[in-house]
Amino acid sequence: MTEQLITQLKPSIQQVWEEAGFARPTSIQSFAIPAILDKKDIIAQSPTGTGKTLAYLLPVLNAIDPEKLNVQAVILASSQELVMQILSEIQKWAEGSGIRSASFIGGANVKRQLEKLKKHPHIAAGTPGRINELIKQKKLKMHEVKTVVLDEGDQLLVPEHTDTIKQIIKSTLSDRQVVLFSATLPEHTVKLAEELTNGAEIISVQKDETIEAAKVEHIYFQSEARDKIKLLEKVSRLPSVKALVFVKDIGNLTVIFEKLQYKQIKTSLLHSDLNKMERQKSLRLFRQGKTPMLLATDVAARGLDIQGITHVVHFDFPKDLNQYVHRSGRTGRFGAAGSVISLVTEREERELKKYARELGIEVELKRFHSGDIVDAAQNTSAN
Repeated sequence: MTEQLITQLKPSIQQVWEEAGFARPTSIQSFAIPAILDKKDIIAQSPTGTGKTLAYLLPVLNAIDPEKLNVQAVILASSQELVMQILSEIQKWAEGSGIRSASFIGGANVKRQLEKLKKHPHIAAGTPGRINELIKQKKLKMHEVKTVVLDEGDQLLVPEHTDTIKQIIKSTLSDRQVVLFSATLPEHTVKLAEELTNGAEIISVQKDETIEAAKVEHIYFQSEARDKIKLLEKVSRLPSVKALVFVKDIGNLTVIFEKLQYKQIKTSLLHSDLNKMERQKSLRLFRQGKTPMLLATDVAARGLDIQGITHVVHFDFPKDLNQYVHRSGRTGRFGAAGSVISLVTEREERELKKYARELGIEVELKRFHSGDIVDAAQNTSAN
């Protein structure tokens, strides 16, 4: 069944699939691709690192008519980084097909974005505010848009974006297709998504059996809030480390960055107050391994797929279970090994144990000894 699934797609897509060396589609791809090819609206949930982008992208590309000059699909995402990541996937999978694509993000030069529209892209990927602005200005014409995709839908269907999303969808053809994907689907998101879709099929993959179980360990260190920075320094010195560190707010993130810089620890930053060029540079240095650590706020890092993240660090404790899941999913992607480290106070430790029970995972208390991570109970003669 799964082999036949790919053979239903255009030859150019099949070719990229073969070149990418994929053995078979993941669970979410097996469920979502046929439903999208059948023009159904869908609301889909699957864990991070299970191939959600391709689950919507391949059928969307398959439906594009490269002979037409109009935009035929719009893909919405909540952050600039995620839009740029989606665009690079579109470009990779559209190779040799004649399908053009462009990104439209807030904070970017409007004039340059209007130039992109003159090149008649078939797929527009963008942030809701900028896409809606271009529609209102009648620069982005939606009368031939057949599909609207909401990527990381639970981040889009929040109070500040919902009305904009509704307006964008309303501006398209009445028989358009709306598909939503997310790693977590809270009830209120499903309710809103159902209002925006037409008899949507709900697809939920809790665990992807097609991907070897991720070898991810969940560990924690306990300390006073003011001492967390010392633990972070030690994490930064682990061998071959590539750590994504989550910090709650920009102010605290900047303070941590300055303290690490003072200790001559190379670190990149990612938050919404940085301009587009600064954000891209930070990501590039981190992706290339030139900085071992990326300090990020949740909004900026949402949905990012960065190869080879060895550690996810919860510097500030996640606000809820969903946030813990989303952050932690940045490591151990597609079955790779990884570590999730929580730096917790005594009160946060109780909360972490509650999360672990709800998720059915083991979470172990550790400490540092001579720069290595050891079990908290381990007796070391040097002590």
